[in-house]
Amino acid sequence: MTTAILAIDQGTTNSKAVLVSTGGEILARGSSPVGIEHPKPGWVEQSPQRLWESVLEAIATCRAAAPAVEVLGIAISNQRESVTVWDAVTGKPLGPVVSWQCRRSAPACAELIAAGHAPQVQALTGLPIDPMFPGPKMKWLLDRVPAGSKVRLGTIDAWLIHCFTDGAVHACDAANAARSQLYDLNAQVWSDELCALFGVSKTALPEVRDSASYFGVTKNVPGLPDGIPIASAIGDSHAALFGHGAFNPGDGKVTFGTGSSVMTTLPRFIAPERGITTTIAWSIDGQPTYAFEGNILVSAASLPWMADMLGLPDVQALTELAATAPPGGPGFVPAFVGLGAPYWHSDARALFSGITFNTSRAQMARAVTDSIAFQVHDVFKAMSSQSPTRLGRLYADGGPSKNTFLMQCVADTLDHTIIQCDAPEASALGAAYMAGLTLGVWRDLAAIAALPRTVNILPPRTSDAADRLLVWQDAIYRSTVPAPSSMSE
Repeated sequence: MTTAILAIDQGTTNSKAVLVSTGGEILARGSSPVGIEHPKPGWVEQSPQRLWESVLEAIATCRAAAPAVEVLGIAISNQRESVTVWDAVTGKPLGPVVSWQCRRSAPACAELIAAGHAPQVQALTGLPIDPMFPGPKMKWLLDRVPAGSKVRLGTIDAWLIHCFTDGAVHACDAANAARSQLYDLNAQVWSDELCALFGVSKTALPEVRDSASYFGVTKNVPGLPDGIPIASAIGDSHAALFGHGAFNPGDGKVTFGTGSSVMTTLPRFIAPERGITTTIAWSIDGQPTYAFEGNILVSAASLPWMADMLGLPDVQALTELAATAPPGGPGFVPAFVGLGAPYWHSDARALFSGITFNTSRAQMARAVTDSIAFQVHDVFKAMSSQSPTRLGRLYADGGPSKNTFLMQCVADTLDHTIIQCDAPEASALGAAYMAGLTLGVWRDLAAIAALPRTVNILPPRTSDAADRLLVWQDAIYRSTVPAPSSMSE
């Protein structure tokens, strides 16, 4: 019988299940929607129970497509910075999943920043105080738990491990812990200082383990036999980086989607500056691999919006129009929900700048497509100014990475070769490779790096990217300059 690793990629909108053979090939896939709720403006949450049900549905679909495959182990890749709380005795949820997109903790973050805590939090965690990150969201959840409850609190990998093991294990991996704002990256422990600052009890937090670890075995999971080892857990962006084989310092990837995640590996921990973050990419045999990361809040999400504004049928038509644009044209900043890395300006405004009577529809389209590349450029500029190593191999994944025009714009803007990957399941594959280390399927990182991958190499071309960047920089300034008081009243 064929054997494989069952990789779960639990994302914001869908849960996916992928069977990965011991040769690194995908044997079957399954997917199920999760659902998102917006109970108040700026609030984003999900149902923990529905999230688990979507995982089970994805597994059932995947298993039905390959019924003769024996599952060696389970790998978990998950949406990051989303957190939830549940009863330690009954296992029932005691609150929603508060999403990484949720802004409900903005007032608490503002108070912490005003009190001067931001430098110390960043020094310990590599993260800024921002509503994206979980610390204040965890306190919000705990404040609403019924009195006297014994609770468990955690990131989505911890919730899934709880569900897979029928409550026997409360654990998460180091990469997910590193995104919590409660984990000391140097000491690699939950920080007493940070827990006190954010008002979170350490006793509710999961045990932190290596990304490649045994996290228990399945018990009472519909559609799966008992006793299958859960052999890895890792955040989705980290998993994609691992899946590409970006193991050398300076290697990196850009995951393009609604927003974008830019990561480059580091030889050691380096405290972040200039608007980027430092994180644990993964941990193996007690040794963390660190990475710089930049989180771009709005990336490809601006494309369907602009296509609709211009009366175009779809994003493909938009990029085809953008490719015909003559030199010049306006700048566009997609600050629909503020700006993330490297600017971290929550009050920034989305805008076009430099529009004249001569501005064409094609130039408007090109300004929007360029904004994807320019944001990546600014993140990499901040990273390279701090990194002790030069930028190495740079991989691109995520749905928009399939568009060669968009990726060529990134290569031209960065003046660096882009490796366009045909890997829509990059996160699932990375988690599966990580589990394969635990299970002994692959002996080391070299064996994983040697697995077959389908890629397209895009070297940079001579272009007018430098001129376009000047327009972009002017637009960024205009987007972030404070509005006159008369306009804000």
